[in-house]
Order: sequence, then C-alpha cells, then structure tokens
Amino acid sequence: MTKSLLQQRALGALAGVAIGDAMGMPTQTLSREEIARLYGLVEGFRDAVPQQPVSGGLPAGTITDDTEQSILVAHHLIARNGVMDQGVWAQELLAWERDTHARGVNDLLGPSTKRAIEALQRGVPASEAGRLGTTNGAAMRIVPVAIATPAYPLEDLVDAVEASCRLTHYTSEAIGAASAVAAAVSAGIEGARLDRVLEVAQNAAVLGERRGEPAKSGSISARIAEALALAAGRSGPAAAFDIADRIGTSVSALQSIPMAFALLRLTGADPWTCALLSASVGDDTDTIGAIACGMAGACKGIDAIPADAWTFVQSVNGLELGAIVDGLLRIRTKRQVRAS
Repeated sequence: MTKSLLQQRALGALAGVAIGDAMGMPTQTLSREEIARLYGLVEGFRDAVPQQPVSGGLPAGTITDDTEQSILVAHHLIARNGVMDQGVWAQELLAWERDTHARGVNDLLGPSTKRAIEALQRGVPASEAGRLGTTNGAAMRIVPVAIATPAYPLEDLVDAVEASCRLTHYTSEAIGAASAVAAAVSAGIEGARLDRVLEVAQNAAVLGERRGEPAKSGSISARIAEALALAAGRSGPAAAFDIADRIGTSVSALQSIPMAFALLRLTGADPWTCALLSASVGDDTDTIGAIACGMAGACKGIDAIPADAWTFVQSVNGLELGAIVDGLLRIRTKRQVRAS
C-alpha cells in the first residue's frame, strides 16, 4: 500500500473520531426517548439544547473529551517516539482537566480516569491506579495508538494498547475493548476488508482480555461477538435500536464498545451513517459515535466522510490533524521496520 493510502485511511480514522464525537455531543447521556423529543431522528450536526446536562448550549459540530483526549494521546506518542510515560501522561490528563474547567466545560473526565487521577493524587503508584477502570475511556482515545502501530504482530499491538490503558483502565474488559478497537483501526488502515477487520478485532479482544485485572462482569470478546451476530445481515435505525436494547449503550466497556462494533457492521463501515445512528441510540452517544466512526473512517478513508461535514467540524474546533497523522505514521513505519 502506498503512503498516500495509509495517510488517507489514518486521517479518516482520526477525523472519524471527531465526526462521531461531534454528532453525538448534543445527545450524550440522554435516553432515546429524550433524544427523539428534543431532536427527532438525528440527521446532521445540531446545537445542544440548553437543558442538555453535559453539553448544554454548545454549538453544532463541537467535539468533546473523546476527540480532545485522542489528540492528547497522539501528541504524547509523537513526542516520545511511541512510548507511553505513565507519570507524564498523568500530569497531561490533569492539565487537560484544568483547561476544560478554565473553558467552562465540566465533568469531562470519565469515571475511571477521574478515579485513577484521584488515586495518583493520594500517592497511589501509577501501576496500581487503573485497576478499577472498566469503562470505555481507554477505547475512546485508542485511535492514535492504532495509527502508530501495525496490526501485526497482533501481540505487539496489544502490548501498545496495554501500555496506554495502564494508568486509568488496567482491567480485562477495558484492555480487551481497547485492543479490539485498535486492531480494527490498524487493520483498516492497512486495507483489510470489513470481514477481516472484524476477525482481527475479535482476536485482539481475546488477547487483550488476558491482561490486567480479571473481569468481574463478563467477557468483552464474547460481548463483541454477540453484538456482531445481532448485526449480521441488518441495517437501519430500527436494527440499531433493537441491538441497543439488547447490548446497552452506557459508559461500560462491555456495552458501548460492542455497540460500536454492531454499528460498524450494520452500516458496512460507512462513517457518516455510523455517526448518525450512534447519535440516536441513547446514553453514551458521543463515545459510541467516536469509536464506530473512527473504525469506519480507518476502513474507508477520509474521502468517505462528506467533505462539507469534515470542513465544518474542523472550522468549529480549529482542528489541524495532518501533522498529527504524519507523526503517528512515522512511528508506525519504524515499528514495521523493527518487526521485519
């Protein structure tokens, strides 16, 4: 594959995170019934209504913590040649949270990340802080790790994912979930077809869920397999809503990541349709959208995202992702050379 195609798919992955995140911004935490009452079926970017409990009043196209933390991870990796420095990463998360409060945006750190940071502030070692993290925070910001790391050897990719999870989400379900998303993105960037992308993702989930604190609530690989089976041969909002009722759409890694994979299959990895459906399923819509649309963008590339939509989100948020993608791909190339 030419570097040009790698760049298109890598940019599609990171842009997909932003598109799905921004689409779900006004509907996050709301039930499906509340979304229907306030917005109808989501058909494009919307301003958040004033009564939105998290993002009330934010203008259409605004990104949230999913994209901001993904960019934070990307800068961290580029500055350190792909290595996660847990102490520095902790300080960067703290600085990011202070900045969000200065901008008047509150409660953007997820429960697992917040718990880990509070533990660090009490003096708990970084190696211990993430042992209760079972939510989707690690998976939501994993795309830069996937861009920087080849899909094979798969164990090496899972090693990189585990390092990114260690501080805040060092549990079987969180590492398995992030590994599945990273594998889907990395394989998609390399040009794998959707059926192969899903196969590699499931294999990575199995490897990832062997790491960290053992699962107490269930197997992430089994949950992803269940969601994909429910999505097979189906499409459209009715199917998405039915699967959401069965799988769940909360911040739990065992719900939101399988739901994102179901949407990836339902839409045939179409980034825009992933974003629209994610925004209407209820609860953690911005994170489900960021993950599903990021995986779809990796599979189909930046040209599969409507140009006017991407231009709009870039303009609203002042996003410049080209240099970030190039920096992550340089790390990927070095890792490929070392593995060969």
